[in-house]
Amino acid sequence: MSRMMGKDDDNGGYEDRRYVKGLQGREEISEEKDDDNNSSKADDKSSVRRIKVDYLARVEGEGAMYIKIVNGKVSDVKLKIYEPPRFFEAFLRGRKFYEAPDITARICGICPIAYQMSSSYAMEYAAKVKVGGMIRLLRRLIYCAEWIESHALHLFMLHLPDFLGYDSAIAMAKEHGQMVKQGLKVKKVGNRIISLIAGREVHPINVRVGGFYRAVREDELYPLIDELERARDAMVQTMAFLSRLDFPEFEREYEFVSLRHEDEYPIIEGRLVSNKGLSIDIDEFEDHVVEEQVEYSNALHARLKGRGAYMVGPMARYNNNYDRLHPMVKSIARESGLEHPCTNPFKSILVRGVEILYAIVEAISLIKAYRMPDEPFVNVDPRDAVGYGCTEAPRGILYHRYSVDADGIIVDAKIVPPTSQNQKVIEEDLYHFASKYAQLQDDELVWRCEQAIRNYDPCISCATHFLKARIERL
Repeated sequence: MSRMMGKDDDNGGYEDRRYVKGLQGREEISEEKDDDNNSSKADDKSSVRRIKVDYLARVEGEGAMYIKIVNGKVSDVKLKIYEPPRFFEAFLRGRKFYEAPDITARICGICPIAYQMSSSYAMEYAAKVKVGGMIRLLRRLIYCAEWIESHALHLFMLHLPDFLGYDSAIAMAKEHGQMVKQGLKVKKVGNRIISLIAGREVHPINVRVGGFYRAVREDELYPLIDELERARDAMVQTMAFLSRLDFPEFEREYEFVSLRHEDEYPIIEGRLVSNKGLSIDIDEFEDHVVEEQVEYSNALHARLKGRGAYMVGPMARYNNNYDRLHPMVKSIARESGLEHPCTNPFKSILVRGVEILYAIVEAISLIKAYRMPDEPFVNVDPRDAVGYGCTEAPRGILYHRYSVDADGIIVDAKIVPPTSQNQKVIEEDLYHFASKYAQLQDDELVWRCEQAIRNYDPCISCATHFLKARIERL
């Protein structure tokens, strides 16, 4: 069963689609009288349509989506995250400062490098230590590798099936096997670099505060250039394929927040900026960002003080740092029909492709420039201080703050992952998208709203997992 997005039909430009049992989860559609506020609607004969999807495919985590439509208009939208809190911030209290990279790496099996780097930078900030030279180069290289493997997983395996009308990459492979194989090859080269530099692909063991326990030799890295060049060529072909996809017409005005570096596309360092005038140092993050608990979610919602929801991630980086992209990458972006600025979140698949291509080109350049340092790390002695770290995880800015005492014991910890920062803007997307396409049949509307969430590649476990879906029509 497949459907190319954008074909004309009687349902607002989309063909009807039903879920495949066992792949998308169990779908229940029921017609019933409205039991909510029954006393005030005793004479109301309107029916309520409820749709529940027990398991959301192709996102990391568990949660729920709720949409209420009254007289054809959306009246309420909630992205509910019910996965229990994981208490990593509490686990860190009482531990030695140098344990933070290994503990926080366990938060995410897809993006452990991001957690290790943000925690390392925070501890180095507290100790007033600056890491540069080849150690910094190696950090940027391993982070490029994480962008490659994480973005490739989402683009090829989790997001692309949405645009081609499949329930999974496995189903998609029957007609697009070469594209799936291509994606796996691209992802593999990212994993290989991480494994080589960090000791293993998942929960790496070679990263430490101040650098690495062991620095790789040049001759270990150089053979990867050929693989990276093949991956680069594969991504150029992929971008040509992606340029032919159809995207829903859905433009919104966002505040894009990302790092901004003096002369690099931001990954590991920089100031926090937005397209609407925000420009702050990392240690000012909590002066401008508020986290709030909402009744229906175990994850906090973040907003900018006095400004509301904001977006982090590939689209934010791309829009704020387009001028920092490699000229060849910008050329491919233009050829793919990706405009700048881009305000259609469904085109985030193109932006992720651009960032994969950038990370590959950057990784090749870094390997060619790398020379094994005399020492793999800089000594970091603890101080009674507060440290701040913020790096660009594949999904967006990842903020860490630690209070450390004179003995190097962590007294307090705060971690703000990208997905929790995007939750509020995801809900706003759902509201506006469901309002625009409310005429769609329920199963199609659920499918498209799930896709709107997958635009962000949410890592719900990091934020505190997605899915029961329910649409109520009155």
